[in-house]
Amino acid sequence: MGQVITFGEVLLRISPRGNKKFIQSNIVEFYFGGTELNVGISISNFGGDVKHISAVSEDSMGETALAYIRKFGVDTSSISLSKRPLGVYFLEVGAVIRPSMISYNRSHSAFSEIQPASVNWESALENGDWMHWTGITPALSKGAFDTLKNGLQLARKKGFAVSADPTYRSGLWKYDQNPKEALNELLHLSTIFIGGVNEINEALGTNYGYSNDEFIEASKQLMITFPTIEKVFDKIRTSLNSSWHKIRARMWNGTDFRETEDLDITHIVDRIGTGDAFAAGLIYGLQNFDDYKAMEFASAACALKHTYEGDVNLATVNEVTNILGGNITGRLIR
Repeated sequence: MGQVITFGEVLLRISPRGNKKFIQSNIVEFYFGGTELNVGISISNFGGDVKHISAVSEDSMGETALAYIRKFGVDTSSISLSKRPLGVYFLEVGAVIRPSMISYNRSHSAFSEIQPASVNWESALENGDWMHWTGITPALSKGAFDTLKNGLQLARKKGFAVSADPTYRSGLWKYDQNPKEALNELLHLSTIFIGGVNEINEALGTNYGYSNDEFIEASKQLMITFPTIEKVFDKIRTSLNSSWHKIRARMWNGTDFRETEDLDITHIVDRIGTGDAFAAGLIYGLQNFDDYKAMEFASAACALKHTYEGDVNLATVNEVTNILGGNITGRLIR
């Protein structure tokens, strides 16, 4: 298998320790992450070959971010340096009935100023056969959208599989671009859709409901509208409160509908990056297993991410397969 290529912002996360609010503490922890980077590092932890493409600040924080990414075996040769600062976000971790809160400081970050000329896609894609994108990156700036589009066009020309997680976050789209039109352009360059009925409705302008039958009909219509899309995978989260969630997944691959069992997460350590863990598990799974086992692997990987502090899923293949084997007691392993 060739490299998995991810393209997106590297962010610095700053949080008070535990479940405190900022006003309660002058001691904070920091982590590096970013939606697409989280996916890439998790795939690398599974043993995959990954290259992350981005731009970081040309200073000590940028150097530290690069060292962090390299620590996990991810290829950083296509990450450029910028005079702009590294993007930052601030997170207060909620508990029980209090939700977590995030504030971003990324409007003029190193990555948000990226332009198509910043990335030599021919060289960057040389060893790849899979590219992953999310709706976060094209929302950040026109340059980021254009750069991503150029990469996806070349990836498809080279026959890559392209997975899309077209998350729409209205607060990020601050430049003169119609979000639906932009995301739909990129979906026409994609083969795997990672998203549920909400994301399909955003793309199609429809109003499908959440039942399995409507999910199947929505997926069929998505494949008609975007004929390059071959499979749809949906992660379903049931939130009982901020600390207790259930995770399951369902799929439509053009012929078969399948659904996993719920995985109960009764005490969430860190929810950030759990969707990215699902995407990473799915990509690795589709490269190694059949569609249903890939979806099971992705769901278990997502559930495990809730037990790790920070943005990145640190789970190994053995740890995920142990969950799939029914080892969910958390008993000490000696």
